[in-house]
Amino acid sequence: MSRLERLNERYRAHHGDRQEFVFGADDRAGLIARLVGGPGLRVLDLGCRTGALTRHYATGNTVVGVDVDRSALDAAAERLGIETVWADAEEELPFPDESFDVVVAGELLEHLADPGAAVRNVLRVLKPEGRFVGSVPNAFRLKSRIRFVAGRHPETDATHLQLFTPTALARLLSDFDDVRIQFAVGRFARWHRRLMARVQVFTARKPA
Repeated sequence: MSRLERLNERYRAHHGDRQEFVFGADDRAGLIARLVGGPGLRVLDLGCRTGALTRHYATGNTVVGVDVDRSALDAAAERLGIETVWADAEEELPFPDESFDVVVAGELLEHLADPGAAVRNVLRVLKPEGRFVGSVPNAFRLKSRIRFVAGRHPETDATHLQLFTPTALARLLSDFDDVRIQFAVGRFARWHRRLMARVQVFTARKPA
């Protein structure tokens, strides 16, 4: 069995009947859609799943969705009519160099054993001055810190392999220009975004 087939089985088992669930989708959707922009852009959506986020920036743009879960990809294609590709973001992506205006990775990087490999793939397929837009959990929010102090793991999702501080996220994106990270999602985020927000949303630009 190939690595991609193993990942397909793992994520199908993990999501089960919850294929449509995407962490913080409703709260993140508008923000990420504004960062993606358009119309008329060619967008690569890494880890698109069933298209719960994708649908917010698909209209007017040409979107290609990538995921390791084939059943989720089938749902995205049927739902949105977008092109989908079964592929692993950590491996060589089957796209030409500099072929996308925007790459999106919503809640993907924390699932990867080697997020640096995925970022290198993004750099290769992005056009000069193209944008990389995405999000990762704010793993060091107050709730997660309390879990850690209590002797529990900060994250409850077994498929999360990385914990990103804003500094670590910025370091991962260090080959990009104009890296911006903001905190979003959560009832109490307005009181102290860094401590209370559930998600870090980022945007970065590939050098010319």
